[in-house]
Amino acid sequence: MRTATIKRKTKETEIEVTVNLDGTGVANIATGIGFFDHMLDLLARHSRIDLTVKAAGDLHIDYHHTTEDTGIALGQAVKQALGNMAGITRYAGVHMPMDETLTRVVIDISGRPFLVFKAEFPRHKIGEFDTELVREWFQAFAINAGVTLHVETLYGDNSHHIAESCFKGLARALRTAVAIDPKAAGEIPSTKGSLGG
Repeated sequence: MRTATIKRKTKETEIEVTVNLDGTGVANIATGIGFFDHMLDLLARHSRIDLTVKAAGDLHIDYHHTTEDTGIALGQAVKQALGNMAGITRYAGVHMPMDETLTRVVIDISGRPFLVFKAEFPRHKIGEFDTELVREWFQAFAINAGVTLHVETLYGDNSHHIAESCFKGLARALRTAVAIDPKAAGEIPSTKGSLGG
């Protein structure tokens, strides 16, 4: 089973994340941030990765630390669960529609962390959630998972739909990229013979 648990504690947050890459999309999310919980629930459900997130953070200040640190912990958990990445599909891309919005998400589980994020939000907040934190979460996740990730909203008018299409797009790309390719079982999907640099 490709599973991992990461516990992260700082003066700002205390977070525990568990993933099962070969799950069915079961989600148990509690960050104290309603909209963020919704996005992580979507991520689990559409990636088919079982995901448990328990986060306690300094929400009396704002949602930044909790959002970013959850991205860090989740990225570390995915990286740990992938192990040496033998047999994975590695690459995946998807165009994710959400009503009037269309977002393209492309991932390479390369071991080389990089994020390109191009999405503009018409509003600064979705409920009480700062829309700038969407990028912060994706940055934290990509760097700590060790993946190359490109996210671009091609068009859209509704901030909720834009954020949701980003998270759902990542979910569907992850679902394909982490899957074991039966034609390459046990092989490292790289001409170098290794991933990570």
